[in-house]
Amino acid sequence: MACMGGALLAAFLEGCSAGKEVNGTIDRSDLVIPVSSFQPGKKYLVVSHERLKYPVCVYRFSDDQYVALLMRCTHQGAELQVFGDRLQCPAHGSEFNNKGIVQNGPADTNLRTFPVSLQHNQLHISLQ
Repeated sequence: MACMGGALLAAFLEGCSAGKEVNGTIDRSDLVIPVSSFQPGKKYLVVSHERLKYPVCVYRFSDDQYVALLMRCTHQGAELQVFGDRLQCPAHGSEFNNKGIVQNGPADTNLRTFPVSLQHNQLHISLQ
């Protein structure tokens, strides 16, 4: 019975997702993903790489406007979870908007953001 409940919960969570997780590549100091990783209608992607301790959430606001946020809570360093246009800390409930600005504490510092550039249908997220 517990397995069935877990399977239903997993199916529900997957169905509510407005984005997806992709593996990026590292090119010098950039995390790189193809623009085509964004499926039509998707607002964000969670990008990971084995060399990164925390994933990066990339929000798409238009075809040429993106924001990349480190998914690390500025309160105590827990990995954030994405819920549409907000990121939330599972440890103490801090919330950040899709530009990384604190909406609810206890965190009092905005998220780290990374510059994003578009080059030859690739998003380059500068990790410097």
